[in-house]
Amino acid sequence: MTAFLTSLVFVVLAEMGDKTQLLAMAFAMQYRWQTVMWGVCAATLLNHLLAVVVGTYLTHFIPMNYVQIAAAASFILFGLWTIRGDKLDGEDRATRYGPFWTVAIAFFLAEMGDKTQFATIALAAQFNAIIPVWMGTTSGMIIADALGIVIGIVLGKKIPERIVKWAAAVIFIFFGLFGLYEAVPQHLLSAPVILGSVGAVILLMYCVSRLGANE
Repeated sequence: MTAFLTSLVFVVLAEMGDKTQLLAMAFAMQYRWQTVMWGVCAATLLNHLLAVVVGTYLTHFIPMNYVQIAAAASFILFGLWTIRGDKLDGEDRATRYGPFWTVAIAFFLAEMGDKTQFATIALAAQFNAIIPVWMGTTSGMIIADALGIVIGIVLGKKIPERIVKWAAAVIFIFFGLFGLYEAVPQHLLSAPVILGSVGAVILLMYCVSRLGANE
């Protein structure tokens, strides 16, 4: 019980203002809160199970900065995808299940190399207990992200859809760029490289928005 409660409290505090909580807020502006909650739950269960069971051995096979780079790049793609938007007609299966998988994949990737994943590894090592730590950290994530979802629902009802879409996209892309900045070796990050990368992403955002407007 101590391992469960410690893990829960630790993760709730760590998640306050973290990128996954902001992602929950952004997704809640676009999708039904139930869909976002289930996506968060599924992604967190799988990610934290991996962290508890094999997380401590992951870097023996795949350098963690490679994982972080891949996750960060995917966030930029999510942002561009959000700007472009989806053109789906009717209430078919793809429409119903698309948002769930979008949320689940985004949260799974967001947690790769995040501080709560490292916290889960550390807590599992400290208490030497897989199930209590797994359940505790997962519950903590759900509580913290539920707060983000509530805020997202409130904001989503008061803000025009176009602004909501761009706000969500900017959040994704910001964390993608920031993740790349943290994961890429520092000797490669000269001022021209950073400015050029930001400029290229802004140009992509413009091109994708024009493409979406013309369809």
